[in-house]
Amino acid sequence: MHGKYLRFSALGLAALLCLGCLVLTIWSPWAWLWAAVCLRLVLLGLWDIPQTRHSILRNYPVIGHLRFLFEEIRPEIRQYLIENDEEEVPFSRDERTIVYTRAKNVEDARPFGTKMQVYGSGYQWMTHSIRPRHIENADFRVRVGGPDCRQPYDLSIYNISAMSFGALSANAILALNTGAKAGGFAHDTGEGGISRYHRQGGGDLIYEVGSGYFACRNDDGSFSPEKFAAQAASPQVKMIEIKLSQGAKPGHGGMLPAAKISPEIAEARGVPMGVDCISPASHPAFSTPLEMMAFITQLRELSGGKPVGFKLCIGHRREFMCIVKAMLETGVTPDFIVIDGKEGGTGAAPQEFANHMGMPLIEGLTFAHNTLRGAGLRDRIRLGASGKLITAFDIAKVLALGADWANSARGFMFAIGCIQAQSCHTNRCPVGVATQDKSRQRALVVPDKAVRVANFHRNTLKALAEMTGAAGLDHPGKFMPQHFLMREKDRNMVVGDEVYPYMPEGFLLREDDDRFGYLNRWRRASAAAFEPLDGGI
Repeated sequence: MHGKYLRFSALGLAALLCLGCLVLTIWSPWAWLWAAVCLRLVLLGLWDIPQTRHSILRNYPVIGHLRFLFEEIRPEIRQYLIENDEEEVPFSRDERTIVYTRAKNVEDARPFGTKMQVYGSGYQWMTHSIRPRHIENADFRVRVGGPDCRQPYDLSIYNISAMSFGALSANAILALNTGAKAGGFAHDTGEGGISRYHRQGGGDLIYEVGSGYFACRNDDGSFSPEKFAAQAASPQVKMIEIKLSQGAKPGHGGMLPAAKISPEIAEARGVPMGVDCISPASHPAFSTPLEMMAFITQLRELSGGKPVGFKLCIGHRREFMCIVKAMLETGVTPDFIVIDGKEGGTGAAPQEFANHMGMPLIEGLTFAHNTLRGAGLRDRIRLGASGKLITAFDIAKVLALGADWANSARGFMFAIGCIQAQSCHTNRCPVGVATQDKSRQRALVVPDKAVRVANFHRNTLKALAEMTGAAGLDHPGKFMPQHFLMREKDRNMVVGDEVYPYMPEGFLLREDDDRFGYLNRWRRASAAAFEPLDGGI
């Protein structure tokens, strides 16, 4: 019995209980209910045995369904019962809690000291001054707009990173943009175009132009100058961002199946209903660095001189240098560049891409920053950074390592109620953030969550002002690598400028410094093509 038939015991028990309940119906009508339940289990077991899809159910009818139940709720069990406060999956409970408390405008102080292993490898901290300063105004801004820009924009030092309508719900987009309006900061549209919910919120927009040219495309998917000009003319649109790649899945295109395209998504993206919506892996409008500079010039003119830049996750470092060489050759420079770390990403991505493609933010940021310094262009171009930046320390660190401002996507998702259920790609988001299901979206109440977006932004910048003052500085833009320290190994401390130094201005043009292999790549980079001159990478 125990060797051959025990695995069918749940089915047998359900059958016996069904018979027992039928007998009990003589004395109690409620027994019919239990008999029906048991009968359904019996029928389920009889269905499991001959089916061919799940091996475990063929051998363990009825009870085998518990495996799928526990597999379904495994993330929730880990999050609520098992994981510790510092465990990242991908954001720790401590990190999520600091967003929730700041969004709700409640006290975020904690008692009894840090729980971090301050002598463990990887621990990071900022230096402070014996003579700290008090900073009254935490509304830190950076002017974006190079010498060719006619409409520069005073951008907040912390903004909402790219998340498209379609990936996020209508209520989520409206709450984010309304909060951005209230807090005076910018909201990146993502490559899905400007939806009616972006416009309804009234907040400042960074219009992202991806390879699918959504809302500025012809019927064949090519770029439409006329449609772009109409979009960019909106007073809400403050900057234009060309998306070359994103941290979650760099070098990977995308497709929104026709079945998922609602009338509102079709309206925002400028695509027809009933047809798969394709985002190519690369831009059809240009294929060389020189052509890319021409495209930047075209967008700047079509937008009336608004700041135009691009976003990318650093891959082949030589290719970024090809773009910089094209800037030097043409005299055309973008107004800004956003470096997206591979740790970023709100949308679904193939696991291999999410885990193993693209450069993490810190290395990508320092490389871009030093390449621009080496080419003598850093003072013409602003640098943004995105990738798991949700605390004042996160922002201070990237500013110290070369950024002018920071963006956050998931931080603001937490502010509108995201619980990190990681079901964004299933259309079953439990809190209405990442779903197009109208019944699920109603869980997200826009007026309440918009206030939380503004609170989170304000309180995070307030904390940044306090850290800045503690360091003896009067603006976070003055953080430098030497303010940032870390443990490279247990007990071994290194200063930021030892690991991530600012390279000398113009060193690539003079070819006088090759501590980190910059010159080798620079010599192999060409403004005429992204392909390497020697067949390497």
